[in-house]
Amino acid sequence: MFTTVAWVEGKVRFIDQTRLPAEEIYAETADYRVVGEAITSLRIRGAPAIGVAAAFGVLAAVTGKEFPSARDFLSAMNEAVSSLASTRPTAVNLFAALQRMRHAVDGGESFPPSELLRRVREEALAIQREDVESCRRIGTLGAELIRPGTSVLTHCNAGALATAGEGTALSVITAAAREGKVTRVYVDETRPLLQGARLTAWELVRQGIEVVLMTDSTAATVLRQGKVQAVIVGADRIAANGDAANKIGTYPLSVLAARHGIPFYVAAPTSTIDPATPDGDGIPIEERPSEEVTHIGGRRIAAAGVKVFAPAFDVTPASLITAIITEKAVLRPPYHESIAAVTRERPAAEAAP
Repeated sequence: MFTTVAWVEGKVRFIDQTRLPAEEIYAETADYRVVGEAITSLRIRGAPAIGVAAAFGVLAAVTGKEFPSARDFLSAMNEAVSSLASTRPTAVNLFAALQRMRHAVDGGESFPPSELLRRVREEALAIQREDVESCRRIGTLGAELIRPGTSVLTHCNAGALATAGEGTALSVITAAAREGKVTRVYVDETRPLLQGARLTAWELVRQGIEVVLMTDSTAATVLRQGKVQAVIVGADRIAANGDAANKIGTYPLSVLAARHGIPFYVAAPTSTIDPATPDGDGIPIEERPSEEVTHIGGRRIAAAGVKVFAPAFDVTPASLITAIITEKAVLRPPYHESIAAVTRERPAAEAAP
């Protein structure tokens, strides 16, 4: 195993996912702005991992510095929070983590900076620790849904690289594989940035799980031929009604799964659920730079001058989702009821700026 993002001796340590699978390179920084750039450039990616990294970025902003007063400490911290909140708009885990960091110092104007630092450090480490446990629970609960002899199809990367633990969708797959239930995993390459080919296949090969890599457009054929018995994906934001935003190309898979009678599961921690967003129409969809579509590995593959539409995510309607696997429970329709039941005690994350 490896740790995607961690707090090590006063610095944020993370694996540079843009270098995989060719190189396993780790970066360290004490600068929250570098953490923000890493999130924006996808060196750190995956909704839960982004949340953990943002929390550590805030911690880095106030570690190893002298603050004359609580006001100075809080000013530096709020500057980091605002900067990190502007990195990526779709993944609600980012905003949930930043909100928790703010709440950790509520009423802190009268505390010494050392006490504020203690609270910020404890909250950041708690966010990481909770994500590790959340991944474990998702894997345990999700594996119960998998029948022996199942081949699974997954899209993009929802593994250890996307979290602080074993992953969300891949946690289900690997837990089921350990129980001898998973025969093989079909992995979409996931254009345009090939997270399936570069990241998911890399993770599964390391764990000794049989992987079949294919182009995104091959999924229809694989489902039609009956080679897959379940589709499992992650999510970056889930609305109150169960609509789920995930990597572009997920929605077509849900349509195909419904057409062929294949269960379509979304695996995500409850921190990915946004009760303040009623349905998928309210989920902000990030658009990526056109070069991510027109180029591969820095080399142009499209005609110069072509226009590009490059949304990073699409939204799968709740009606096409068989179940949502969280760390608390496996949620079933009607989702507005089952989601409310697991999020009732949790305040909604602040909206993206």
